[in-house]
Amino acid sequence: MTQGLFRKGLTALALAGAVVVAAITGVQPAAAEKIKVAAIYTLPVEQQWISRIHKALNTAAERGDIEYVYSENVANTDYERVMREYSEAGQNLVVGEVFAVERAARAVAKDYPKTAYLMGSSFGPSGDNFSVFDNWIHEPSYLTGMIAGSLSKSGVIGMVGGYPIPEVNRLMHAFMDGVREVKPDTKFLVSFIGSWYDPPKAKEAAFAMMDTGADIMYAERYGVSDAAKERGVMAIGNVIDTQNEYPGTVVASALWHMEPTIDKAIEAVKSGSYEAADYGSYSFMSQGGGSLAPIDPKLVDEKTLAAVKIREQEIRDGLFRVNVNDSEPKSSK
Repeated sequence: MTQGLFRKGLTALALAGAVVVAAITGVQPAAAEKIKVAAIYTLPVEQQWISRIHKALNTAAERGDIEYVYSENVANTDYERVMREYSEAGQNLVVGEVFAVERAARAVAKDYPKTAYLMGSSFGPSGDNFSVFDNWIHEPSYLTGMIAGSLSKSGVIGMVGGYPIPEVNRLMHAFMDGVREVKPDTKFLVSFIGSWYDPPKAKEAAFAMMDTGADIMYAERYGVSDAAKERGVMAIGNVIDTQNEYPGTVVASALWHMEPTIDKAIEAVKSGSYEAADYGSYSFMSQGGGSLAPIDPKLVDEKTLAAVKIREQEIRDGLFRVNVNDSEPKSSK
């Protein structure tokens, strides 16, 4: 009897604590075990960046932690409307990417203080419930640069990106820094295709670079690896692992794992402790948010693999810091 009263007392204290937290943050804890999560994507879920978020949310749904719904191919002009619809529907957490609709998205968050928002953004958190994240995989990008530098014989590397925004720029610069550690005099050819998904245009840009002497391609966008495969040139992948799709062509990839970020947000919403925060650090290698895809030892020599392994451990241990440079990368003069 005494133990039963004690347990009831603990339950009451826990509920009281959750109410206090909710009163402070404005975001209400989910009453049921599962929380309702909605995601808004401006591109198809197959697109590499979005696919990582979608994968993490599906993993959480399969675990039974969340009820997950999503909208894809949402135009920027419709983004605010879709955000409001999900918020009105009682979603506990809304996930998305608001790079082109920052002001509108933050305005929505102010109107729905009991809803938690976790958005890909170039800027910081705001209010009590608008958190941000990004794919901070500059660390494994540096490591792929070391591999590329060791493989290049011409000393010319081509890089094809979507748009020169900070999220792309910092990965390119980290890759270039990794190359320079191994081969300081490397020249870079840099091009942006002005699209997040235009494989033919990316392929065309890659061919032009290989015609100018590039013997390694940095495939920030789809289409580059196809061009590399046709020419018998090696490529470096980004965000997702495409090495099985391009065996012998994509030799290394910097991977983004969104699970640590999503899991932290879910945990905070469930406990009623969600508040506006920058979740970017959960994409770091030390948090399990970034990694280097397995390297085929038949494609990379033992000396390079050993050097990369040492540098990777130093990054994880906090003994080596990869520089963050958000400025637009330029071709070498």
